[in-house]
Amino acid sequence: MNIYVGNLSLEMTEEELREEFTQFGEVTSVIIMNDKYIGSGQPRGYGYVEMSSKAEGTAAIARMEGRKLRNRVVVVVEALPLSNKNGVELPYVNKNNRSYKKRERKYKVI
Repeated sequence: MNIYVGNLSLEMTEEELREEFTQFGEVTSVIIMNDKYIGSGQPRGYGYVEMSSKAEGTAAIARMEGRKLRNRVVVVVEALPLSNKNGVELPYVNKNNRSYKKRERKYKVI
């Protein structure tokens, strides 16, 4: 089960987050997101914890929601899937917004 953990302190490490969730069961992976794509590498204040079973993940969510970690109340919920790898149909996205329309320039003939 993949769990979203939000409102993390910028000083929180992946190892500290792993220790918090280990008391509820086996933690498969921990990732704290950062700005590596724009070059700063600064933590974004949220991350993901993957637990080995759904029962352990549900227990962790119930116990960790609203808990203080490094003087910040964290948000803990089940993470939504990022891709369609299980054959589940993804929700329809309306592509009729302005960013998808081809821009045409109208030139004035002088």
